[in-house]
Amino acid sequence: MFDPNRALFEAVRQKSRAQWSHRTVVRNKSDHRLTGLLFDDAGHRMIPTHATKAGIRYRYYVSTPVLHGEAKTASVGSVSRVPATDIEDVIVKSLKEHLAAKRDGSTTSALTLGDRSTVAELIAGIVVHRDRLVVRFKSDRADEASDRPDNQSLTIPWQKPPSKRSRRILLPHNASRSDVRPEQFERRARLVSAIARGRRWLDDVVSGRVTTVAELCAREKCSVRQVNMTISLAFLAPNLVKAAVEGRLPRGIGIERLRDPPTDWSQQFEALGLNPE
Repeated sequence: MFDPNRALFEAVRQKSRAQWSHRTVVRNKSDHRLTGLLFDDAGHRMIPTHATKAGIRYRYYVSTPVLHGEAKTASVGSVSRVPATDIEDVIVKSLKEHLAAKRDGSTTSALTLGDRSTVAELIAGIVVHRDRLVVRFKSDRADEASDRPDNQSLTIPWQKPPSKRSRRILLPHNASRSDVRPEQFERRARLVSAIARGRRWLDDVVSGRVTTVAELCAREKCSVRQVNMTISLAFLAPNLVKAAVEGRLPRGIGIERLRDPPTDWSQQFEALGLNPE
């Protein structure tokens, strides 16, 4: 006998496995590309770490004394923590430009710096200053923690991104920024909690810890519709989730508006009447 709930769960499981598999491949190619290569300007290695908020993983590089709680007893550099994605993007972009110019652009198309092993083949170390990054290329005499300028190094103007960036609310179509207010804190907190819950329930489905809608409904003491609508929040576009966590969704865009979104991430913004970032 056909079970529509079982069919729904199998469809969700297949969709999520395919989507998560793609995300895992992309993440593994780019995660912590500078591991073992970053040092603060006091000579301490900067270690990769991360923080998770509402199911979103934020990556950082942190100076060893700070990571080990020794910042008060050890001399730390002028910058002790940097967002991983920001500094990785700066380094990779600058390396590509530098190497292309050095080789007259002959290897630009073939140059790929998407993973750590490729970057590590070129770089002995990167020293993080308050106003610049000093990249030390590998050579027979290279000192990986040295930032002495010579023809084996590259200095990149740089400043650490502010830890608290100004919130730019996502704008509805044909609306001016002065007319738009962010969602109220209580509603935002409920939304973020619901997204996290949807991701957790989806993980239960994908992993096989839950095999039927009825089982999940009984465990969570809620209806089939509530289960389906909550799990649908796990398929929100990453930029929408990020805006929800940071309080940048306009007032009126809450749980009810975000449930059961279109599959295509770009169409989710259109369905909500929002301009993508």
